[in-house]
Amino acid sequence: MKLFTRTQQMGAAALIMAASVFVSRFMGLVRDKVISYLFGATAEADIYFAAFVVPDFINYLLAGGYFSITLIPLLSERFERDPEDGWRFFAAAFWWITLAICLLTGAAWWFAPELARVAAPGFDAPSTVRLVRFLRIILPAQAFFLPGACVTALLYMRRQFAVPAMGPLVYNGCIIGGGLLSWAVAPARGMEGFCWGVLAGAALGSLALPLLAAARGGGVRLRPVLRHPGVRRFALLALPLMIGQSVVVLDEQFVRIFGSMTGEGAVSLLNYARRIMLVPVGVVAQAAGVASYPFLAALAARGETQSFDATLSTALRNALAVIIPLSLWMLLAAEPTMRLFFQGGGFAAAETLASAPLLRVMLCGVAFWAVQQVVGRAFYAHQDTVTPAVVGTLATLAALPLYVLAGRAGHAGTLGVAAAGTTAVAVYTAALALVWRRRHGGTGLSGLLGWGAKSVALCVVAALPAWPALTYAPLLVPASPATSAGQLWGAFLALAVSGPVFAGAYLLLARRFAPDLAEPVLSRLRPLLARVRDRLRVGQGR
Repeated sequence: MKLFTRTQQMGAAALIMAASVFVSRFMGLVRDKVISYLFGATAEADIYFAAFVVPDFINYLLAGGYFSITLIPLLSERFERDPEDGWRFFAAAFWWITLAICLLTGAAWWFAPELARVAAPGFDAPSTVRLVRFLRIILPAQAFFLPGACVTALLYMRRQFAVPAMGPLVYNGCIIGGGLLSWAVAPARGMEGFCWGVLAGAALGSLALPLLAAARGGGVRLRPVLRHPGVRRFALLALPLMIGQSVVVLDEQFVRIFGSMTGEGAVSLLNYARRIMLVPVGVVAQAAGVASYPFLAALAARGETQSFDATLSTALRNALAVIIPLSLWMLLAAEPTMRLFFQGGGFAAAETLASAPLLRVMLCGVAFWAVQQVVGRAFYAHQDTVTPAVVGTLATLAALPLYVLAGRAGHAGTLGVAAAGTTAVAVYTAALALVWRRRHGGTGLSGLLGWGAKSVALCVVAALPAWPALTYAPLLVPASPATSAGQLWGAFLALAVSGPVFAGAYLLLARRFAPDLAEPVLSRLRPLLARVRDRLRVGQGR
């Protein structure tokens, strides 16, 4: 019972959400590992991943990922002035979004055959028919996602974070459970069980669980209301986010659409590589953006420009100090990473070798993701949702020819699709930073290029001892390297040995030649090392 009624303080809430992101990413990897083991990089897996193009686009079209930015401040304002008016506004927003998503989902369900041909233009006729089947199972999940996002916004306003943090875990758990159950009971149905798991996970994790938490943690009122002046303001704030679909949210869809044109298995390989790439993006880049936003918003509201710029600079530098060495080591270790996480069952060594270059190309854009996550929220902190939307839309349009060229290049175009996504994110981030510099000055971004260049240079030197560790550590495996177990243990040892070698070399170099690069990491390690020393002393005293 306490789980649903506890109101966490901000520090505890930050830890809960950070842990949730990490566990959610891990469960996403487990989910894709199950899929890769059972189906590998096959036409059936391609169809499953392509079935998310249309539902995800509908979610983006209604700004489903931005409810916390647009709805929470309005809810707080209304409830602060008049709780009764706050409930009327909440009910109106809930029912309008529910009505809109049900209408859009119903239309998409009816026109699924036409939309399937747009979502995967490279599929043959039988694959397209099966895609329609999957699409019609997954589409209704959107009717749970967006109303659930309204209820989750209410929980965030109350500073109740535990249940929203559980939502993605329930969602992924249902997908895995549905897929495994279907495989055990009716393997001839292929990946259909995973699709039903998506629907069940959306109903339980995204709507039922938040509703139960809201009801037990302060109550929830959903009397049908369609007229309220606050809805118009909410729509005007969300409209730029609905219209301005940036490459950051559409890249995954472009990977699926244009990947379908490059041959069987391409969509799956791109998806598996992208799943690994999103781990540092979610744990470091997204976390940096989410953590910095409340502070930036408060400073912008008070007009404290110097403090705002200092906070923006600190957030960017801290994020890059971690994400540049992490992503470059992962680039170095791409092959054993893909082998360890996905190889086995239907995902053979050939798929590992084919997916590793895709991961390397995608990892080249991770630092740009980090900058975009923070700078984009700097605009939002100034209540400017239009500029990121416009810049993102223009960057998306500019990137489209790259995706088209890659899609027309045949099977060799798979690498081109990955490169197009990385280039598009880099262009979007650079354009967003230039617009920020022109409007708000360059203080918050000052020295960022030099900071990144120094970090990359140190990473290159740190890679010199890490490369032999990566190469020769697998030789320590007692089992034959040719066996499946031997290959997995070899990949594990390669990562377990090369990672600490790379990190140690990088920190030593940074501490000697660029202390400012090492400080964001060392400042977090010092308390941990101090606790370890204290425990050792206590143990010796006994």
